[in-house]
Amino acid sequence: MPTPTHPARHLLPAALTASVLAAACSAVQAQPAAAALHTRALAATCANCHGTEGRAVPGTPMVALAGLPAAHIASQMRAFRDGTRPATVMHQLAKGYSNEQIDSIAAYFAAVK
Repeated sequence: MPTPTHPARHLLPAALTASVLAAACSAVQAQPAAAALHTRALAATCANCHGTEGRAVPGTPMVALAGLPAAHIASQMRAFRDGTRPATVMHQLAKGYSNEQIDSIAAYFAAVK
């Protein structure tokens, strides 16, 4: 029978601590992945008009978003949303996005090369 000072007695708390830390690290790593997936899903809503990953079909009047500066994309989306830039459809679509979502979408397309 182990004595109260037996080394195995100290293994259980250490194993529990390691397990809790591993779970916490996994949760923290999953947050950026989930945020990136959410941003990608938001950006995918632009594909019908602006092409996959913001690469508009050549020869169409649609603006290619891929590689444009994030500040430009964000300001134009806000202008559509706020009604200060005229549009046929974009003013309606942009109304559905928060400032944070607009910034995420703009950063996504700015990073596409």
